[in-house]
Amino acid sequence: MIFIDGVGIGNKDYEFNPFFKFGFKTFSEIFGEIPHLENQKLTGKNAFLFPVDACMGVPDIPLSGTGQTSIFCGVNAPQMIGKHFGPYPYSTLVPVIKEKNIFKEFLRKKKKVSFVNAYPKVFFDYVNSGRRRLSVTTLSCLLNGMRLNKISDLHRGQALSAEIDNRRLVERMNYKLKIIKPETAAKRLLRIGSKNHFTLFEIFHTDHLGHGRNSDWLEYTTKVLDNFLYAVITNLTKDMTLVICSDHGNFENLSIKMHTLNPSLCITAGKNAEFLSKRIKSLYDIKPAIMEMYE
Repeated sequence: MIFIDGVGIGNKDYEFNPFFKFGFKTFSEIFGEIPHLENQKLTGKNAFLFPVDACMGVPDIPLSGTGQTSIFCGVNAPQMIGKHFGPYPYSTLVPVIKEKNIFKEFLRKKKKVSFVNAYPKVFFDYVNSGRRRLSVTTLSCLLNGMRLNKISDLHRGQALSAEIDNRRLVERMNYKLKIIKPETAAKRLLRIGSKNHFTLFEIFHTDHLGHGRNSDWLEYTTKVLDNFLYAVITNLTKDMTLVICSDHGNFENLSIKMHTLNPSLCITAGKNAEFLSKRIKSLYDIKPAIMEMYE
Protein backbone atom coordinates (compact mmCIF):
# COMPACT_ATOMS: atom_id res chain seq x y z
CA MET A 1 0.00 0.00 0.00
CA ILE A 2 1.06 3.54 -0.79
CA PHE A 3 -0.72 6.12 1.33
CA ILE A 4 -0.57 9.67 -0.06
CA ASP A 5 -1.80 12.35 2.33
CA GLY A 6 -4.33 14.87 1.07
CA VAL A 7 -5.09 13.89 -2.52
CA GLY A 8 -8.61 13.97 -3.87
CA ILE A 9 -10.25 14.01 -7.28
CA GLY A 10 -10.84 17.64 -8.22
CA ASN A 11 -11.89 19.89 -11.06
CA LYS A 12 -10.39 19.86 -14.55
CA ASP A 13 -8.42 22.98 -13.70
CA TYR A 14 -5.14 23.82 -15.41
CA GLU A 15 -4.37 26.63 -12.98
CA PHE A 16 -5.01 25.17 -9.54
CA ASN A 17 -5.00 21.37 -10.01
CA PRO A 18 -1.32 20.26 -10.20
CA PHE A 19 -2.22 17.07 -12.07
CA PHE A 20 -3.55 19.15 -14.97
CA LYS A 21 -1.11 22.02 -14.59
CA PHE A 22 2.05 19.91 -14.79
CA GLY A 23 0.72 16.71 -16.39
CA PHE A 24 0.71 13.30 -14.72
CA LYS A 25 1.64 10.30 -16.88
CA THR A 26 0.53 7.83 -14.21
CA PHE A 27 -2.99 8.97 -15.04
CA SER A 28 -2.70 9.84 -18.72
CA GLU A 29 -0.66 6.83 -19.85
CA ILE A 30 -2.05 4.10 -17.59
CA PHE A 31 -5.69 5.26 -17.48
CA GLY A 32 -5.93 7.34 -20.65
CA GLU A 33 -6.70 10.64 -18.95
CA ILE A 34 -6.44 12.60 -15.71
CA PRO A 35 -9.39 12.02 -13.35
CA HIS A 36 -11.68 14.92 -12.48
CA LEU A 37 -15.09 15.40 -10.91
CA GLU A 38 -16.87 14.82 -14.24
CA ASN A 39 -14.98 11.56 -14.84
CA GLN A 40 -14.02 9.98 -11.52
CA LYS A 41 -13.71 6.31 -12.51
CA LEU A 42 -11.01 5.18 -14.91
CA THR A 43 -9.74 1.76 -15.97
CA GLY A 44 -6.34 0.71 -17.27
CA LYS A 45 -4.69 -2.66 -17.86
CA ASN A 46 -5.48 -4.53 -14.62
CA ALA A 47 -5.64 -1.16 -12.85
CA PHE A 48 -8.61 0.80 -11.55
CA LEU A 49 -8.87 4.44 -10.44
CA PHE A 50 -11.94 5.50 -8.48
CA PRO A 51 -13.31 7.92 -5.85
CA VAL A 52 -13.64 7.07 -2.17
CA ASP A 53 -15.99 8.80 0.26
CA ALA A 54 -13.92 10.72 2.85
CA CYS A 55 -16.87 12.42 4.60
CA MET A 56 -18.45 9.13 5.71
CA GLY A 57 -21.80 10.66 6.65
CA VAL A 58 -20.36 13.31 8.94
CA PRO A 59 -20.73 16.95 7.83
CA ASP A 60 -17.84 19.40 7.50
CA ILE A 61 -14.39 19.03 5.98
CA PRO A 62 -12.57 15.68 6.39
CA LEU A 63 -9.39 15.74 8.49
CA SER A 64 -6.35 13.49 8.73
CA GLY A 65 -6.71 12.06 12.24
CA THR A 66 -10.14 10.56 11.68
CA GLY A 67 -9.53 9.85 8.01
CA GLN A 68 -6.36 7.86 8.60
CA THR A 69 -7.90 6.02 11.55
CA SER A 70 -10.74 4.99 9.25
CA ILE A 71 -8.32 3.75 6.58
CA PHE A 72 -5.92 1.82 8.78
CA CYS A 73 -8.41 0.52 11.35
CA GLY A 74 -11.49 -0.14 9.23
CA VAL A 75 -13.83 1.97 11.35
CA ASN A 76 -15.92 5.08 10.70
CA ALA A 77 -13.80 7.23 12.99
CA PRO A 78 -15.60 10.58 12.47
CA GLN A 79 -18.92 8.91 13.21
CA MET A 80 -17.45 7.36 16.37
CA ILE A 81 -16.46 10.76 17.82
CA GLY A 82 -19.15 12.82 16.11
CA LYS A 83 -16.83 14.99 14.06
CA HIS A 84 -13.82 15.09 11.77
CA PHE A 85 -10.59 15.63 13.71
CA GLY A 86 -6.94 16.17 12.88
CA PRO A 87 -4.18 16.29 12.03
CA TYR A 88 -3.53 13.72 14.76
CA PRO A 89 -5.92 11.08 16.16
CA TYR A 90 -8.49 12.12 18.75
CA SER A 91 -7.57 10.79 22.21
CA THR A 92 -10.48 8.34 22.43
CA LEU A 93 -9.43 6.81 19.12
CA VAL A 94 -6.00 5.75 20.43
CA PRO A 95 -7.34 2.51 22.02
CA VAL A 96 -9.12 1.76 18.72
CA ILE A 97 -5.88 2.27 16.82
CA LYS A 98 -4.03 0.03 19.25
CA GLU A 99 -6.45 -2.86 18.80
CA LYS A 100 -7.64 -2.54 15.21
CA ASN A 101 -4.73 -1.16 13.17
CA ILE A 102 -3.90 -3.10 10.02
CA PHE A 103 -0.39 -4.03 11.14
CA LYS A 104 -1.79 -5.77 14.21
CA GLU A 105 -4.35 -7.63 12.12
CA PHE A 106 -1.61 -9.06 9.92
CA LEU A 107 0.62 -9.87 12.87
CA ARG A 108 -2.25 -11.76 14.51
CA LYS A 109 -2.40 -13.89 11.38
CA LYS A 110 1.37 -14.53 11.66
CA LYS A 111 1.99 -12.52 8.49
CA LYS A 112 5.03 -10.40 7.69
CA VAL A 113 4.55 -6.64 7.66
CA SER A 114 6.76 -3.65 6.94
CA PHE A 115 6.44 0.11 7.32
CA VAL A 116 8.99 1.36 4.82
CA ASN A 117 9.39 4.99 5.93
CA ALA A 118 12.64 6.10 7.55
CA TYR A 119 12.76 8.92 10.09
CA PRO A 120 15.48 11.45 10.94
CA LYS A 121 17.05 11.74 14.39
CA VAL A 122 14.86 14.73 15.30
CA PHE A 123 11.78 12.50 15.10
CA PHE A 124 13.20 9.94 17.52
CA ASP A 125 14.25 12.75 19.86
CA TYR A 126 10.66 13.97 19.79
CA VAL A 127 9.25 10.51 20.58
CA ASN A 128 11.80 9.85 23.32
CA SER A 129 10.89 13.14 24.99
CA GLY A 130 7.51 11.61 25.80
CA ARG A 131 5.45 13.62 23.35
CA ARG A 132 3.12 11.52 21.25
CA ARG A 133 1.33 13.79 18.77
CA LEU A 134 1.88 11.24 16.03
CA SER A 135 0.23 10.21 12.79
CA VAL A 136 -1.91 7.08 12.78
CA THR A 137 0.75 5.08 10.93
CA THR A 138 3.65 5.83 13.29
CA LEU A 139 1.39 5.48 16.33
CA SER A 140 0.23 2.08 15.07
CA CYS A 141 3.83 0.92 14.77
CA LEU A 142 4.82 2.14 18.22
CA LEU A 143 1.73 0.63 19.86
CA ASN A 144 2.60 -2.70 18.21
CA GLY A 145 6.22 -2.54 19.29
CA MET A 146 7.34 -2.39 15.67
CA ARG A 147 10.74 -0.93 14.93
CA LEU A 148 10.75 2.32 12.96
CA ASN A 149 13.40 2.79 10.29
CA LYS A 150 16.27 5.23 10.78
CA ILE A 151 18.53 7.10 8.35
CA SER A 152 20.98 4.20 8.58
CA ASP A 153 18.30 2.01 6.95
CA LEU A 154 18.20 4.47 4.04
CA HIS A 155 21.96 4.13 3.63
CA ARG A 156 21.53 0.35 3.38
CA GLY A 157 18.69 0.60 0.88
CA GLN A 158 16.23 -0.99 3.31
CA ALA A 159 13.84 1.95 3.64
CA LEU A 160 12.48 5.03 1.85
CA SER A 161 12.20 8.66 2.86
CA ALA A 162 8.76 10.25 2.72
CA GLU A 163 9.88 12.55 -0.11
CA ILE A 164 10.82 9.44 -2.15
CA ASP A 165 14.21 10.67 -3.42
CA ASN A 166 15.91 11.89 -0.17
CA ARG A 167 16.33 15.43 -1.50
CA ARG A 168 14.84 17.25 1.49
CA LEU A 169 16.91 15.20 3.91
CA VAL A 170 20.04 16.14 1.99
CA GLU A 171 19.34 19.80 1.29
CA ARG A 172 17.39 20.80 4.39
CA MET A 173 18.74 18.50 7.08
CA ASN A 174 22.28 18.01 5.76
CA TYR A 175 22.24 14.22 5.76
CA LYS A 176 24.95 12.61 3.67
CA LEU A 177 22.66 10.55 1.48
CA LYS A 178 22.37 9.93 -2.22
CA ILE A 179 19.52 11.71 -3.97
CA ILE A 180 17.98 8.76 -5.77
CA LYS A 181 15.79 8.57 -8.85
CA PRO A 182 12.05 7.96 -8.29
CA GLU A 183 12.42 4.80 -10.38
CA THR A 184 15.12 3.56 -8.00
CA ALA A 185 12.82 4.21 -5.05
CA ALA A 186 10.03 2.30 -6.82
CA LYS A 187 12.26 -0.73 -7.37
CA ARG A 188 13.30 -0.61 -3.71
CA LEU A 189 9.68 -0.54 -2.56
CA LEU A 190 8.78 -3.47 -4.79
CA ARG A 191 11.79 -5.44 -3.56
CA ILE A 192 10.85 -4.85 0.07
CA GLY A 193 7.20 -5.59 -0.67
CA SER A 194 8.06 -8.93 -2.26
CA LYS A 195 9.31 -10.13 1.13
CA ASN A 196 6.16 -9.23 3.07
CA HIS A 197 2.46 -9.91 3.13
CA PHE A 198 1.69 -6.23 3.78
CA THR A 199 3.99 -3.30 3.11
CA LEU A 200 3.12 0.35 3.69
CA PHE A 201 4.79 3.49 2.40
CA GLU A 202 3.50 6.93 3.43
CA ILE A 203 3.91 10.18 1.47
CA PHE A 204 2.81 13.36 3.25
CA HIS A 205 4.38 16.28 1.36
CA THR A 206 1.32 16.47 -0.92
CA ASP A 207 -0.77 17.62 2.05
CA HIS A 208 1.87 20.17 3.05
CA LEU A 209 1.82 21.59 -0.48
CA GLY A 210 -1.97 21.68 -0.44
CA HIS A 211 -1.81 23.85 2.66
CA GLY A 212 0.47 26.28 0.86
CA ARG A 213 3.69 25.16 2.53
CA ASN A 214 6.90 24.64 0.53
CA SER A 215 5.18 25.86 -2.63
CA ASP A 216 8.54 26.29 -4.37
CA TRP A 217 8.72 22.47 -4.39
CA LEU A 218 5.33 22.05 -6.08
CA GLU A 219 6.30 21.12 -9.63
CA TYR A 220 9.31 19.11 -8.51
CA THR A 221 7.31 17.09 -5.96
CA THR A 222 4.55 16.43 -8.49
CA LYS A 223 7.03 15.10 -11.06
CA VAL A 224 8.85 12.92 -8.52
CA LEU A 225 5.56 11.47 -7.31
CA ASP A 226 4.42 10.83 -10.88
CA ASN A 227 7.60 9.04 -11.93
CA PHE A 228 7.58 6.99 -8.72
CA LEU A 229 3.96 5.84 -9.00
CA TYR A 230 4.30 5.10 -12.71
CA ALA A 231 7.35 2.92 -12.06
CA VAL A 232 5.64 1.06 -9.21
CA ILE A 233 2.48 0.31 -11.18
CA THR A 234 4.23 -0.70 -14.40
CA ASN A 235 6.69 -2.99 -12.60
CA LEU A 236 4.27 -4.92 -10.40
CA THR A 237 4.79 -8.66 -10.54
CA LYS A 238 1.78 -10.85 -11.31
CA ASP A 239 1.41 -11.95 -7.66
CA MET A 240 1.45 -8.41 -6.21
CA THR A 241 -1.53 -6.27 -5.24
CA LEU A 242 -1.17 -2.51 -5.02
CA VAL A 243 -3.48 -0.09 -3.23
CA ILE A 244 -2.83 3.65 -3.50
CA CYS A 245 -5.13 5.69 -1.28
CA SER A 246 -5.58 9.00 0.48
CA ASP A 247 -7.46 10.35 3.48
CA HIS A 248 -9.07 13.53 2.08
CA GLY A 249 -8.81 16.07 -0.69
CA ASN A 250 -6.41 19.04 -0.61
CA PHE A 251 -3.56 18.87 -3.13
CA GLU A 252 -5.93 18.78 -6.10
CA ASN A 253 -7.17 22.33 -5.39
CA LEU A 254 -4.42 24.84 -4.67
CA SER A 255 -6.80 27.81 -4.85
CA ILE A 256 -7.45 27.29 -1.12
CA LYS A 257 -5.15 26.34 1.75
CA MET A 258 -7.51 23.91 3.40
CA HIS A 259 -8.90 20.46 2.82
CA THR A 260 -11.69 19.93 0.31
CA LEU A 261 -14.96 18.01 0.24
CA ASN A 262 -13.79 16.18 -2.87
CA PRO A 263 -13.69 12.37 -2.85
CA SER A 264 -10.35 10.81 -2.00
CA LEU A 265 -8.32 9.27 -4.79
CA CYS A 266 -7.85 5.50 -4.83
CA ILE A 267 -6.03 3.23 -7.27
CA THR A 268 -5.86 -0.55 -7.20
CA ALA A 269 -3.57 -2.48 -9.51
CA GLY A 270 -2.27 -6.01 -10.01
CA LYS A 271 -3.71 -9.13 -8.42
CA ASN A 272 -7.22 -8.63 -6.94
CA ALA A 273 -7.36 -5.07 -8.29
CA GLU A 274 -10.88 -5.35 -9.67
CA PHE A 275 -12.20 -7.00 -6.50
CA LEU A 276 -10.79 -4.18 -4.37
CA SER A 277 -12.14 -1.47 -6.68
CA LYS A 278 -15.66 -2.88 -6.26
CA ARG A 279 -15.34 -3.44 -2.53
CA ILE A 280 -13.98 -0.02 -1.51
CA LYS A 281 -16.54 2.78 -1.34
CA SER A 282 -15.55 4.68 1.82
CA LEU A 283 -12.29 5.09 3.72
CA TYR A 284 -13.32 2.51 6.31
CA ASP A 285 -13.73 -0.13 3.57
CA ILE A 286 -10.02 -0.15 2.70
CA LYS A 287 -8.68 -2.24 5.58
CA PRO A 288 -11.42 -4.93 5.57
CA ALA A 289 -11.16 -5.22 1.78
CA ILE A 290 -7.44 -5.87 2.07
CA MET A 291 -7.92 -8.36 4.90
CA GLU A 292 -10.53 -10.27 2.86
CA MET A 293 -7.75 -11.27 0.45
CA TYR A 294 -6.19 -13.33 3.27
CA GLU A 295 -9.28 -15.16 4.46
